[in-house]
Amino acid sequence: MIVAYGFANLLQSVAAARTTVHHTFDPGLLLRLAGHRTYLIGLGCQVVGFVFAFLARRDLPLFLVQASVAAGLGVTAVLGVVVLKWRLPAAEVVLLVLLFGGITALVLSAEPAQSRQLGTAGLVGLVAALGLIAGSGFFAARLRGALGSVVLGSLAGMAFSAAAVAARPLASAGSAEAFVQDPLLYLLIAHSVVGQLLLGLAMQRGSTTAAVAAMDAAGAVPAAVVGLLLLNDKIWPGREWLAGLGFLVTLAAVVGLTRYAEPQHHHSTARDRSPAMLGAPMVPAQAASTGPRSETATSTGGVGSTGMAGRRRPITRS
Repeated sequence: MIVAYGFANLLQSVAAARTTVHHTFDPGLLLRLAGHRTYLIGLGCQVVGFVFAFLARRDLPLFLVQASVAAGLGVTAVLGVVVLKWRLPAAEVVLLVLLFGGITALVLSAEPAQSRQLGTAGLVGLVAALGLIAGSGFFAARLRGALGSVVLGSLAGMAFSAAAVAARPLASAGSAEAFVQDPLLYLLIAHSVVGQLLLGLAMQRGSTTAAVAAMDAAGAVPAAVVGLLLLNDKIWPGREWLAGLGFLVTLAAVVGLTRYAEPQHHHSTARDRSPAMLGAPMVPAQAASTGPRSETATSTGGVGSTGMAGRRRPITRS
């Protein structure tokens, strides 16, 4: 499950980097992303991870499963450094370590227990949460840079958190007929689609690690609270302090990641399509006006492009 989510985060971030940046809450982004084979492979990895997580939620507390899902962030970061040559600042590496320390504390404090069913009030709450998250995403889509990445990532986490809350009692359905007829199934699907759209928007704007960290924390904390209060999730006796410390460390690490987030993707916008997005090398403005084209890419379809200041930035190619 952890590895599947790690690959999913990486592959979907690559596809998001190749897609024109959207500054509106446009569901069409998912259709555009689906045009990339990389995104579809990443989505397949996410589905695999989701299936394992869904089965785990039948007997395990939400904060344990959500912590395991969040651990995929480390796999994403390692793969990004090895495969895509990402450059993680030292501060971000330290904060990632703290994030995993907090998640480990949550894992050690969790006690397995069967879920209680959500009543009518719980269903109404999930419907209201869907509207609130989608409405907030409509306005947050206008944010840019690391701030937009973190805010949208947090909203995506809240949507996935609501999906996890729906999945916990749904996983205990006694038959296939009861499973299909349960309204929790359709709330789970709706929250997952909204979360997927928000995550795609978040990954276009800045640091993938910050976006996914914000998503994981915002997804883990509400689900853990709801699970403890309403779904019979439990903490091992005597380890309440460890659970509290895990939450504090996780949240502190996420706040730090939003501060030190370093953009890793260079995008075009709908108004200004970059030549790099179209598969052509980018030329410094000064060189373009004087005639000869600056050699900023190799003849084999090089991986370098030149920004406004003439510096090379790694890009991915379809």
